[in-house]
Amino acid sequence: MAVQVYGINHVVIEVDDAKKAVDFYSDVFNLEMLRGGEGAAWCKLGEHQFLAIFEVAKPNPDRMKHFGIMVRDAAQVNEVREKITQKYGLTVEPDSTCDFRDPWGNRMQVVDLHDESLVWLLPYREIQDLGISFDGVSVEMPSKTLD
Repeated sequence: MAVQVYGINHVVIEVDDAKKAVDFYSDVFNLEMLRGGEGAAWCKLGEHQFLAIFEVAKPNPDRMKHFGIMVRDAAQVNEVREKITQKYGLTVEPDSTCDFRDPWGNRMQVVDLHDESLVWLLPYREIQDLGISFDGVSVEMPSKTLD
């Protein structure tokens, strides 16, 4: 039987202060804390994924590795950009809409739903529930029965 992948379960980042990282990500993205303690934290990302935050002595940021967070629309991308630059003094990467490094050096990319292909959005129940459409085309999950 061929392996069937349904998506990504979680993304892990390294920080030197898990509590401050939870505060940052909760403030910027309104993330819900799932659990945490002893230098680790887990925050809900959408309906099916989570962000795992692990405290280490010295975070090791990478030049290109990054993860992307999808928000509803361009106004929310702008809200994130304004908050990270004005409140946190972070810099948006050149030639990007909203790529930045968090205070621990982890690179993030913030995109809105309209930046994404309809094919990638089909599994997201929250997108279907919102009734979002792109140029008159609704995002709906095809009905499928499981055997």
